[in-house]
Amino acid sequence: MSIERARKYLDKFGMADKIIEPKMSSATVELAAQALGCEPARIAKTLSFMTNEGPILIVTAGDMKIDNKKYKAEFGLKAKMLSFDEVDKLIGHGVGGVCPFGINEGVRTYLDRSMERFDSVFPAAGSSNSAVEMTMQELEKYSQNFSGWIDVCKS
Repeated sequence: MSIERARKYLDKFGMADKIIEPKMSSATVELAAQALGCEPARIAKTLSFMTNEGPILIVTAGDMKIDNKKYKAEFGLKAKMLSFDEVDKLIGHGVGGVCPFGINEGVRTYLDRSMERFDSVFPAAGSSNSAVEMTMQELEKYSQNFSGWIDVCKS
């Protein structure tokens, strides 16, 4: 199970006990916000894309969308999200639980600056009913294969 991959990864840093598993689904931004009792913008959604160098993750604030022009300027190609079937195979987590913890080798993780307005955010933790609250410093430190902060969302 994906949540076990995320838990095992976070356990290396003493963070596994911070995983929250609400009874209701947190597979979408809206559901996660309801389940965790926070505003949707504080849900750190993790999006998966294919680049010329392989799959990447971009973690953004829950109220943001990718700006294609900014994405192309950053990565040199048009944004192409992975298909539903590709996500689990290429990333290591299924849709609804994609997170930057316990991912496949070689998948790079980027954090979007849209989250910097919050003290903490809630990324998923590998399943459609899990999350972990993290500060921006923790998210940067514990995101696997962290490759930098970027600005690829619409204002």
